[in-house]
Amino acid sequence: MSPYTSTMLPRFFSPEPLPTGDCLELPEAVAHHAVRVLRLPAGARIVLFDGRGGEVEAVLEGQGKRWTARLVERRDAERESPLRVVLVQALASGDKMDWVVQKAVELGAAGVIPVRAERSVLRLSGERADKRVAHWREVAVSACEQSGRNRVPEVAPVLDLRDYLAGTRDGPLRLILDPVGGRRFAAQERPVRECHLLIGPEGGWSGDELAACLAAGCTGITLGPRVLRTETAGLAALAAMQALWGDF
Repeated sequence: MSPYTSTMLPRFFSPEPLPTGDCLELPEAVAHHAVRVLRLPAGARIVLFDGRGGEVEAVLEGQGKRWTARLVERRDAERESPLRVVLVQALASGDKMDWVVQKAVELGAAGVIPVRAERSVLRLSGERADKRVAHWREVAVSACEQSGRNRVPEVAPVLDLRDYLAGTRDGPLRLILDPVGGRRFAAQERPVRECHLLIGPEGGWSGDELAACLAAGCTGITLGPRVLRTETAGLAALAAMQALWGDF
């Protein structure tokens, strides 16, 4: 089976490392999704991955509440982009963050870092922030199942923007969307190391935040003369970067 068609089989994430043996008892949540939600019958072909790279084609077996997967073929398939981009997304309201995380994973982002910005409508801290991050990590897993990725990008804990800047001062290349003073993506050289892409909230970065980012070494980038919504901007930028320097 070709790498492309293998992604068309139902894919399921295993939170535990996949064994080297012939059979795996499916976690209850995976079995429920396969049998009760997708209505897969015994004998159906599925693909399992554990986020550590590679995947295993298997055959669904069982009945009632106990279901197993008979492991048939292990493949070292990798579908990661050669361009390592982490999306640094200012918190957005409603279900926009779910959308951003899901689509960023589909577009090949290596990770997502949610940050608090002055104009963020969504305010998260403490236990509430922890619960939301746990939910976004589940969204990332589901996006990997759908898109064929075998490594699950990390969704980091929520950070204040200034804490993020202090923690990455000497690390990755950082590009920040700046619709006024930024330069076109096509004028930017291909990143040779990990790249962080900073996206502002619904109201945009404040003047102080933008100044702080540029003073910390971020490079301003623009997506052209149109101002995009926060849930659109990061995804458009990721797609542009994949087309210019990645695997599109």
